[in-house]
Amino acid sequence: MLIVNNLVKRFNSTLAVDNISFTVNPGEIFGLLGPNGAGKTTTIRTILNILKPTSGEIIFNGKPITYEYYNVIGYLPEERGLYKRSKVIDVLVYFAALKNLSNRNATNFADSWLKRLNIFEYRDKKIEQLSKGNQQKIQLIAAIIHNPSLLIFDEPFTGFDPINQQEVKDLILSFVSEGKTIILSTHQMELAEKLCEDILLINNGKAISSGKLSNIKKNFGGNNIRLGFAGDNTFLSQFSEIIKYDSYNNYSDIQLRDDIIPSEFLKKIIEKIEVNHFSIVEPSLNKIFIELIKKSSD
Repeated sequence: MLIVNNLVKRFNSTLAVDNISFTVNPGEIFGLLGPNGAGKTTTIRTILNILKPTSGEIIFNGKPITYEYYNVIGYLPEERGLYKRSKVIDVLVYFAALKNLSNRNATNFADSWLKRLNIFEYRDKKIEQLSKGNQQKIQLIAAIIHNPSLLIFDEPFTGFDPINQQEVKDLILSFVSEGKTIILSTHQMELAEKLCEDILLINNGKAISSGKLSNIKKNFGGNNIRLGFAGDNTFLSQFSEIIKYDSYNNYSDIQLRDDIIPSEFLKKIIEKIEVNHFSIVEPSLNKIFIELIKKSSD
């Protein structure tokens, strides 16, 4: 378990992290979410002791986190860093050696991961000869080669096409099934929504929402429906029951007043237009993210 209590980090007069607290439970994917520049990476670097906290405490498995724990932590930084003129296998063995793996074990683990991620053919190629996506895979292997129990991924999907994004998602889920604990830092809400159970949303260094994603959605509220229909959406402006709506190619997401019963609204609307889809929907994490960030920035 990782516990962060009242974490503060200042850079001279700039308050980058402002009294943030959260707990990451064993075997879960915890989402550290926020827009670019929110303080996510600074928080991570403070946890890793790359940066010294101004105040606050970081507890890992019941004790203040120290260097002795870093061999059981894997870190994928947002700013990737590989030795581009070195061979893939040499780079991976080097990173493994930093985590106290023997040369033999490092080589075996590197080969195993290269095969698992379908890039073994590049084993003896220089990093600079690989595509950006395959370089990202090498960086990922470097972060996990020592079989850490706590994984911290800072924007792990950057640089991947949809196929490789899915491969990384599947890999992250496999780590959870193995009992590993994961901190996922990202501003890609669609991916976070699919992976995370608990989240902390930060903006300008401050926590603006935290807890189980299901509870956050429930507390966010809104009487929301999705309506599919033939024709344009101009008719929606006639209904006083509607607070607002967003329209797409063949449907609209509609927020009704809290006092409106969706089924009764449906009866009323089918008198006006042909309806081909109707469902009650919960707000997406992306919608919650946008609303809360706007509110916290006002």
